[in-house]
Amino acid sequence: MDSITLRQLRYFEALAQHGHFGRAAEACAISQPALSLQMKALEDAVGAPLVEKGARQVRLTDLGEAFAVRTRDILRAVDELSEFTQARVGPFLGRFRLGIIPTVAPYLLPGVIKALSQRYAGLDVLPREAITQKLIANLIDAKLDAAIVALPVSEPSLHEEPLFDEEFLLVRPASDARKPVPDPAHLREMRLLLLEEGHCFRDQALSYCRLTPSAPRSLMEGSSLSTLVQMVAAGIGVTLIPEMAVGIETRSASVTVARLPSPRPARKIGMLWRRTSPIADHLAQVSALVRKAARDLNRKS
Repeated sequence: MDSITLRQLRYFEALAQHGHFGRAAEACAISQPALSLQMKALEDAVGAPLVEKGARQVRLTDLGEAFAVRTRDILRAVDELSEFTQARVGPFLGRFRLGIIPTVAPYLLPGVIKALSQRYAGLDVLPREAITQKLIANLIDAKLDAAIVALPVSEPSLHEEPLFDEEFLLVRPASDARKPVPDPAHLREMRLLLLEEGHCFRDQALSYCRLTPSAPRSLMEGSSLSTLVQMVAAGIGVTLIPEMAVGIETRSASVTVARLPSPRPARKIGMLWRRTSPIADHLAQVSALVRKAARDLNRKS
Protein backbone atom coordinates (compact mmCIF):
# COMPACT_ATOMS: atom_id res chain seq x y z
CA MET A 1 0.00 0.00 0.00
CA ASP A 2 1.30 3.44 -0.93
CA SER A 3 1.52 6.04 1.81
CA ILE A 4 -1.60 8.06 2.65
CA THR A 5 -1.07 11.76 3.30
CA LEU A 6 -2.81 13.94 5.84
CA ARG A 7 -3.83 16.29 3.02
CA GLN A 8 -5.63 13.45 1.24
CA LEU A 9 -7.50 12.62 4.44
CA ARG A 10 -8.66 16.23 4.81
CA TYR A 11 -9.83 16.27 1.20
CA PHE A 12 -11.66 12.98 1.66
CA GLU A 13 -13.32 14.23 4.85
CA ALA A 14 -14.57 17.30 2.97
CA LEU A 15 -15.92 15.11 0.16
CA ALA A 16 -17.65 12.83 2.67
CA GLN A 17 -19.19 15.86 4.37
CA HIS A 18 -20.40 17.70 1.25
CA GLY A 19 -21.20 14.72 -1.00
CA HIS A 20 -20.21 16.78 -4.02
CA PHE A 21 -16.82 17.30 -5.72
CA GLY A 22 -17.47 20.95 -6.54
CA ARG A 23 -18.55 21.96 -3.02
CA ALA A 24 -15.78 19.91 -1.41
CA ALA A 25 -13.17 21.49 -3.68
CA GLU A 26 -14.47 24.94 -2.82
CA ALA A 27 -14.32 24.15 0.90
CA CYS A 28 -10.72 22.97 0.51
CA ALA A 29 -9.75 25.98 -1.67
CA ILE A 30 -8.51 23.80 -4.53
CA SER A 31 -9.76 23.08 -8.04
CA GLN A 32 -12.16 20.24 -8.72
CA PRO A 33 -9.70 18.40 -11.03
CA ALA A 34 -7.03 18.62 -8.31
CA LEU A 35 -9.46 17.14 -5.78
CA SER A 36 -10.33 14.32 -8.18
CA LEU A 37 -6.63 13.51 -8.65
CA GLN A 38 -6.06 13.44 -4.88
CA MET A 39 -9.05 11.12 -4.38
CA LYS A 40 -7.77 8.82 -7.14
CA ALA A 41 -4.37 8.73 -5.44
CA LEU A 42 -6.02 7.96 -2.09
CA GLU A 43 -8.06 5.10 -3.56
CA ASP A 44 -4.93 3.72 -5.25
CA ALA A 45 -3.17 3.82 -1.86
CA VAL A 46 -6.09 2.07 -0.17
CA GLY A 47 -6.49 -0.43 -2.97
CA ALA A 48 -10.27 -0.13 -3.28
CA PRO A 49 -12.93 2.45 -4.21
CA LEU A 50 -14.03 4.83 -1.44
CA VAL A 51 -16.60 6.86 -3.38
CA GLU A 52 -19.25 6.20 -5.99
CA LYS A 53 -19.81 9.06 -8.42
CA GLY A 54 -23.44 9.74 -9.24
CA ALA A 55 -24.98 12.19 -11.70
CA ARG A 56 -25.46 14.88 -9.06
CA GLN A 57 -23.74 13.73 -5.91
CA VAL A 58 -21.07 11.45 -4.51
CA ARG A 59 -21.91 8.46 -2.36
CA LEU A 60 -19.48 6.65 -0.13
CA THR A 61 -18.96 2.92 -0.64
CA ASP A 62 -19.28 0.61 2.36
CA LEU A 63 -15.52 0.82 2.78
CA GLY A 64 -15.73 4.60 2.31
CA GLU A 65 -18.26 4.90 5.15
CA ALA A 66 -15.99 3.01 7.54
CA PHE A 67 -12.95 4.89 6.24
CA ALA A 68 -14.71 8.22 6.87
CA VAL A 69 -15.26 7.37 10.54
CA ARG A 70 -11.59 6.53 11.05
CA THR A 71 -10.56 9.60 9.05
CA ARG A 72 -12.54 11.91 11.36
CA ASP A 73 -10.91 10.27 14.39
CA ILE A 74 -7.43 10.74 12.91
CA LEU A 75 -8.00 14.38 11.92
CA ARG A 76 -9.49 15.17 15.34
CA ALA A 77 -6.41 13.66 17.01
CA VAL A 78 -4.06 15.61 14.74
CA ASP A 79 -5.87 18.88 15.46
CA GLU A 80 -5.80 18.23 19.19
CA LEU A 81 -2.09 17.40 19.03
CA SER A 82 -1.46 20.75 17.35
CA GLU A 83 -3.53 22.54 19.98
CA PHE A 84 -1.75 20.65 22.75
CA THR A 85 1.65 21.77 21.45
CA GLN A 86 0.47 25.35 21.09
CA ALA A 87 -0.97 25.39 24.60
CA ARG A 88 2.28 24.07 26.09
CA VAL A 89 4.79 26.28 24.27
CA GLY A 90 3.10 29.65 24.05
CA PRO A 91 0.09 31.92 24.62
CA PHE A 92 -3.42 31.41 23.26
CA LEU A 93 -2.86 32.07 19.55
CA GLY A 94 -4.19 30.96 16.18
CA ARG A 95 -7.80 30.17 15.36
CA PHE A 96 -10.53 29.88 17.96
CA ARG A 97 -13.71 28.31 16.60
CA LEU A 98 -16.58 29.41 18.84
CA GLY A 99 -20.13 28.20 18.32
CA ILE A 100 -23.10 30.10 19.70
CA ILE A 101 -26.87 29.59 19.57
CA PRO A 102 -29.02 32.07 17.56
CA THR A 103 -30.93 33.38 20.60
CA VAL A 104 -27.64 34.53 22.15
CA ALA A 105 -25.36 35.35 19.19
CA PRO A 106 -26.67 38.78 18.04
CA TYR A 107 -26.67 40.21 21.55
CA LEU A 108 -23.65 38.71 23.33
CA LEU A 109 -21.24 37.93 20.47
CA PRO A 110 -20.07 41.52 19.75
CA GLY A 111 -18.99 42.01 23.36
CA VAL A 112 -17.33 38.57 23.48
CA ILE A 113 -15.30 39.19 20.32
CA LYS A 114 -14.22 42.60 21.60
CA ALA A 115 -13.13 41.13 24.95
CA LEU A 116 -11.22 38.29 23.26
CA SER A 117 -9.42 40.63 20.85
CA GLN A 118 -8.33 42.84 23.75
CA ARG A 119 -7.13 39.90 25.87
CA TYR A 120 -5.55 37.75 23.13
CA ALA A 121 -3.94 39.89 20.44
CA GLY A 122 -2.94 36.93 18.26
CA LEU A 123 -6.24 35.07 18.41
CA ASP A 124 -8.34 34.65 15.25
CA VAL A 125 -11.93 34.24 16.48
CA LEU A 126 -14.12 32.28 14.06
CA PRO A 127 -17.74 32.38 15.31
CA ARG A 128 -20.36 29.94 14.04
CA GLU A 129 -24.07 30.40 14.75
CA ALA A 130 -26.21 27.24 14.83
CA ILE A 131 -28.79 25.41 16.89
CA THR A 132 -27.63 23.44 19.92
CA GLN A 133 -27.64 19.94 18.40
CA LYS A 134 -25.53 21.11 15.47
CA LEU A 135 -23.03 22.78 17.80
CA ILE A 136 -22.75 19.67 19.96
CA ALA A 137 -22.07 17.51 16.91
CA ASN A 138 -19.43 19.97 15.68
CA LEU A 139 -17.78 20.02 19.11
CA ILE A 140 -17.61 16.24 19.33
CA ASP A 141 -16.14 16.10 15.80
CA ALA A 142 -13.56 18.77 16.80
CA LYS A 143 -14.92 21.22 14.22
CA LEU A 144 -15.43 23.70 17.07
CA ASP A 145 -13.27 24.49 20.10
CA ALA A 146 -16.11 25.67 22.34
CA ALA A 147 -19.79 26.59 22.18
CA ILE A 148 -22.14 28.89 24.08
CA VAL A 149 -25.51 27.19 24.61
CA ALA A 150 -28.34 26.76 27.09
CA LEU A 151 -27.56 24.21 29.81
CA PRO A 152 -27.83 21.42 30.68
CA VAL A 153 -26.66 19.42 27.68
CA SER A 154 -25.64 16.25 29.53
CA GLU A 155 -23.19 14.97 26.93
CA PRO A 156 -20.58 12.89 28.83
CA SER A 157 -17.68 13.87 26.57
CA LEU A 158 -18.27 17.62 27.04
CA HIS A 159 -17.47 19.89 29.98
CA GLU A 160 -20.27 22.31 30.93
CA GLU A 161 -19.22 25.67 32.39
CA PRO A 162 -22.20 27.71 33.70
CA LEU A 163 -21.99 31.41 32.79
CA PHE A 164 -25.18 33.21 33.78
CA ASP A 165 -28.95 32.93 34.19
CA GLU A 166 -31.49 35.10 32.41
CA GLU A 167 -35.27 35.46 32.51
CA PHE A 168 -37.78 35.18 29.68
CA LEU A 169 -39.96 38.26 29.27
CA LEU A 170 -43.43 38.50 27.79
CA VAL A 171 -43.86 40.63 24.67
CA ARG A 172 -47.39 41.82 23.85
CA PRO A 173 -48.84 44.44 21.48
CA ALA A 174 -48.53 47.99 22.83
CA SER A 175 -52.33 48.10 23.22
CA ASP A 176 -52.04 45.41 25.95
CA ALA A 177 -49.84 47.55 28.19
CA ARG A 178 -52.56 48.11 30.81
CA LYS A 179 -53.83 44.53 30.82
CA PRO A 180 -52.86 42.12 33.65
CA VAL A 181 -49.82 39.97 32.97
CA PRO A 182 -51.09 36.45 32.23
CA ASP A 183 -49.92 33.37 34.12
CA PRO A 184 -48.99 30.13 32.29
CA ALA A 185 -52.58 28.91 32.32
CA HIS A 186 -53.80 32.06 30.56
CA LEU A 187 -50.84 32.02 28.15
CA ARG A 188 -51.99 28.60 26.97
CA GLU A 189 -55.24 30.21 25.85
CA MET A 190 -53.49 32.94 23.84
CA ARG A 191 -51.92 32.80 20.39
CA LEU A 192 -48.31 32.08 21.30
CA LEU A 193 -45.57 32.84 18.76
CA LEU A 194 -42.53 30.57 18.95
CA LEU A 195 -39.28 29.89 17.13
CA GLU A 196 -39.16 27.05 14.62
CA GLU A 197 -38.47 23.49 15.78
CA GLY A 198 -34.84 22.79 16.64
CA HIS A 199 -34.35 25.89 18.79
CA CYS A 200 -33.90 25.05 22.48
CA PHE A 201 -35.56 28.37 23.38
CA ARG A 202 -38.77 27.09 21.76
CA ASP A 203 -38.70 24.01 23.99
CA GLN A 204 -38.09 26.14 27.09
CA ALA A 205 -41.05 28.40 26.28
CA LEU A 206 -43.31 25.39 25.71
CA SER A 207 -42.17 23.90 29.00
CA TYR A 208 -43.05 27.08 30.91
CA CYS A 209 -46.53 27.13 29.40
CA ARG A 210 -46.86 23.36 29.86
CA LEU A 211 -47.63 22.91 26.19
CA THR A 212 -46.72 20.10 23.80
CA PRO A 213 -45.38 21.10 20.36
CA SER A 214 -48.33 19.58 18.45
CA ALA A 215 -51.32 20.07 20.74
CA PRO A 216 -52.28 23.78 20.58
CA ARG A 217 -53.77 25.07 17.37
CA SER A 218 -52.83 28.62 18.29
CA LEU A 219 -49.06 28.10 18.02
CA MET A 220 -47.35 30.09 15.26
CA GLU A 221 -43.68 29.96 14.30
CA GLY A 222 -41.00 32.45 13.29
CA SER A 223 -37.43 32.04 12.11
CA SER A 224 -35.89 34.53 14.56
CA LEU A 225 -36.68 36.52 17.70
CA SER A 226 -36.83 39.65 15.53
CA THR A 227 -39.54 38.07 13.39
CA LEU A 228 -41.53 37.05 16.46
CA VAL A 229 -41.44 40.58 17.92
CA GLN A 230 -42.55 42.13 14.63
CA MET A 231 -45.41 39.65 14.43
CA VAL A 232 -46.47 40.69 17.94
CA ALA A 233 -46.33 44.36 16.90
CA ALA A 234 -48.66 43.49 14.01
CA GLY A 235 -51.19 42.13 16.52
CA ILE A 236 -50.82 38.47 15.58
CA GLY A 237 -50.14 37.17 19.08
CA VAL A 238 -47.71 37.27 22.01
CA THR A 239 -44.25 35.79 22.53
CA LEU A 240 -41.49 35.19 25.05
CA ILE A 241 -37.93 36.41 24.47
CA PRO A 242 -34.75 36.24 26.57
CA GLU A 243 -33.97 39.36 28.56
CA MET A 244 -30.74 40.10 26.67
CA ALA A 245 -32.73 40.44 23.43
CA VAL A 246 -35.22 43.04 24.68
CA GLY A 247 -33.15 46.17 24.05
CA ILE A 248 -32.40 45.36 20.43
CA GLU A 249 -35.57 43.57 19.33
CA THR A 250 -38.20 45.88 20.83
CA ARG A 251 -36.70 49.32 20.24
CA SER A 252 -38.44 49.82 16.88
CA ALA A 253 -41.54 47.72 17.52
CA SER A 254 -44.90 48.82 18.89
CA VAL A 255 -44.91 46.34 21.76
CA THR A 256 -44.94 46.26 25.55
CA VAL A 257 -42.67 44.06 27.67
CA ALA A 258 -43.53 42.58 31.07
CA ARG A 259 -42.02 40.21 33.59
CA LEU A 260 -44.07 37.08 34.18
CA PRO A 261 -45.41 35.97 37.57
CA SER A 262 -43.20 33.85 39.84
CA PRO A 263 -41.82 31.31 39.41
CA ARG A 264 -40.47 33.24 36.43
CA PRO A 265 -39.20 31.29 33.42
CA ALA A 266 -35.45 31.45 32.92
CA ARG A 267 -32.56 29.65 31.29
CA LYS A 268 -28.95 28.96 32.21
CA ILE A 269 -26.37 29.88 29.57
CA GLY A 270 -23.02 28.14 29.64
CA MET A 271 -19.97 27.22 27.60
CA LEU A 272 -19.10 23.73 26.40
CA TRP A 273 -15.80 22.18 25.39
CA ARG A 274 -14.43 18.68 25.03
CA ARG A 275 -13.13 17.18 28.26
CA THR A 276 -10.06 16.04 26.31
CA SER A 277 -9.37 19.49 24.85
CA PRO A 278 -5.69 20.41 25.22
CA ILE A 279 -6.63 24.08 25.52
CA ALA A 280 -9.04 23.54 28.42
CA ASP A 281 -7.08 25.93 30.67
CA HIS A 282 -7.39 28.69 28.06
CA LEU A 283 -11.08 27.94 27.60
CA ALA A 284 -11.70 28.34 31.33
CA GLN A 285 -10.18 31.83 31.02
CA VAL A 286 -12.31 32.54 27.95
CA SER A 287 -15.45 31.54 29.85
CA ALA A 288 -14.61 34.17 32.49
CA LEU A 289 -14.38 36.81 29.72
CA VAL A 290 -17.75 35.69 28.31
CA ARG A 291 -19.30 35.92 31.77
CA LYS A 292 -18.00 39.49 32.17
CA ALA A 293 -19.25 40.45 28.68
CA ALA A 294 -22.71 39.22 29.72
CA ARG A 295 -22.63 41.33 32.88
CA ASP A 296 -21.58 44.38 30.86
CA LEU A 297 -24.43 43.76 28.41
CA ASN A 298 -26.92 43.47 31.28
CA ARG A 299 -25.78 46.82 32.73
CA LYS A 300 -26.28 48.54 29.37
CA SER A 301 -29.77 47.14 28.79
